Amino acid sequence: MKHIVTADIGGTHARFALATIERQRVSALAEPLTLRTGEFASLATAWAEFGRHVGEALPREAAIAFAGPVGGDLLKLTNNPWVIRPADIANTLGVDRHLIVNDFGAIAHAVAGLDASAFSHVCGHDEPLPEAGMITIIGPGTGLGVAALLRRPGDYDAIETEGGHIDYAPLDAIEDQILAHLRTSFRRVSVERLVAGSGLVNIYAGLAAIEQRPMLVRDDKALWAAALDGSDPLATAALDRFCLIFGAVAGDLALAHGAHAVVIAGGLGLRLKDHLPRSGFASRFIAKGRFERRMEALPVKLITYPQPGLFGAAAAFARHYGEDE
Repeated sequence: MKHIVTADIGGTHARFALATIERQRVSALAEPLTLRTGEFASLATAWAEFGRHVGEALPREAAIAFAGPVGGDLLKLTNNPWVIRPADIANTLGVDRHLIVNDFGAIAHAVAGLDASAFSHVCGHDEPLPEAGMITIIGPGTGLGVAALLRRPGDYDAIETEGGHIDYAPLDAIEDQILAHLRTSFRRVSVERLVAGSGLVNIYAGLAAIEQRPMLVRDDKALWAAALDGSDPLATAALDRFCLIFGAVAGDLALAHGAHAVVIAGGLGLRLKDHLPRSGFASRFIAKGRFERRMEALPVKLITYPQPGLFGAAAAFARHYGEDE
């Protein structure tokens, strides 16, 4: 048995916890500390704050999930100004060994290691996740994370991707107009511009332009609240459109991956837990022409485990270094 620090570094929040590893698996995750990345200058200063919170010397091994491409001499968060130099981590953080994985690669490791109680059903066949085959993992938060999990009997591969940055494809006249509006601000419109926290604002702005009315709400947080409580009809319409587009994108990725199931993650995924099953998500997810029957059968789950990024980063570390325990 050993203890490590596990961290999940996103565009808005940095989460830290102590994890216990036994027999190449995560056996326990302590209460996490969540910090706002905008209130800290770097990973090192946030790490020091976690150390003060724990009140004792931190373990000298670490697993870090990072919201951006992993590899190279310099890692840059996609939606945050922090940068990480992997070669300096040992000295900067005071660790003897560490592992850095993409944040949705970490989610893939979590999906592989958690049991059925960590998931709720969204649509498709209500059955457990398959023990073999490909599983698409997608999650809106500050950005749109995408990964794939390839399961084989007794083993798996967590495949990190940047699928949230593929081109957005509108599917009806309203979405054509939303896209035209977004092109006045962005040279290229990726799916992350619509299926993410700020995506609701972009959709709302597009709908306001269509109706030639002013945007009454411009703040992300306030807009999400207005959409979910129904206090602003246009915000509610934007949320409906968000779910339609989310379903279409999730279905496209499932087809591209040859998936046998889909898992929804991300902070917004969890926030939409009760809304998604009664939204237009499912209708757009299955609307794939000749593949509609295949799409209807795919189980779509939402991960409800509270800290899958922290669990998954620790699971990746346990798998990578397990033979040394």
